[in-house]
Amino acid sequence: MKTLEACYEINFSKINFMERKIKITHPKTIITGAAKTGKSFLIYDYLSQFKNDEYLYIDIKDSRNNILEIEEFLDSFLRQKKIKTLVLENFSFEFDLPYCENIIITTNMEKKLKGYKNAIVTGLDFEEYLLHDHRHQNITQSFNVFLKYGNLPGVLHVDEYKKIHRLQEILKLQSLNDTHFEILKILFENIDEKKSLLQMFNTLKSKIKISKDKFYDTCKKLETNKTIYFLAKYNQDKATKKLYSYNHSFLNAISHNKKFKNEFSNMIFLELVNKYKNLHYLDNIDFYIKSKALAIVAIPFFNTFLMGSTLKKIYKVMDEYEIKELNIITISNDEKITHKNFEISVLPFYEWALS
Repeated sequence: MKTLEACYEINFSKINFMERKIKITHPKTIITGAAKTGKSFLIYDYLSQFKNDEYLYIDIKDSRNNILEIEEFLDSFLRQKKIKTLVLENFSFEFDLPYCENIIITTNMEKKLKGYKNAIVTGLDFEEYLLHDHRHQNITQSFNVFLKYGNLPGVLHVDEYKKIHRLQEILKLQSLNDTHFEILKILFENIDEKKSLLQMFNTLKSKIKISKDKFYDTCKKLETNKTIYFLAKYNQDKATKKLYSYNHSFLNAISHNKKFKNEFSNMIFLELVNKYKNLHYLDNIDFYIKSKALAIVAIPFFNTFLMGSTLKKIYKVMDEYEIKELNIITISNDEKITHKNFEISVLPFYEWALS
């Protein structure tokens, strides 16, 4: 039982885990989430409440581990060592789960089991990012780095000149093959765009050999583990959905083409998606939350005098949908616009995200 003995000797007591808003609160938990969002560190945090000899940590993807041995002897090993907590990382349910008081699983599969709670780990929101960013002296500097290099915990403490390279590494690490990598690239190149899967498939097909079924199936799996998101237009199920990435800075890592507004909008989307279930978009309005009668628009460099025609279009939609409040999110502008029918705020992202 070399594999199980080796896994049993793993000690996480000296690892400095990152404090997160999300916690493991249930003894039987299945964790999903996109690559490098901090799933493992969430587990290290959970294991800190146990003694080293009370848990068994197994990474199924560790090539040193013998899966057949694990399957055959795991149940008896847990009983023999009186283990209280079993962790199975990168588990694809290759074998039946044994009995254990606490079982924590990370997986890329969409799996629901009776008695288990499902948890989704996403990248850092801006408030979490600030909590762990000890390099920059003020919120403006932190925001600039957050905007440029994204929300992944594993990139935060990398030297700035290495951050783009690390983002590229993360993309390649999560790619199953060259085709999978090209699919990720075309998706991330189209963040904050109203592009159908068929449109993106046709573009990709002109570059590489790929079947429609393969492309659609891959996109579905990426949506399931929250690598990508599709935002629907309110009350129009047949309308083209807008596409977003779990980390807004991947676009900057894969292309020299600058789409600053798209990245900025994606960053705003990620602050909203975990807070509101009824998030949609409308014509001329980036994000609409019906339950709050709230519209949110991303305008990085807002100028009241230059935005007159844009504001008129937004007001028209707000009237149509009985929206009472408008947040205009900017890079640094902060002002109040007076309107007889609407409450309008112009806020810099860092102020809005922390409010």
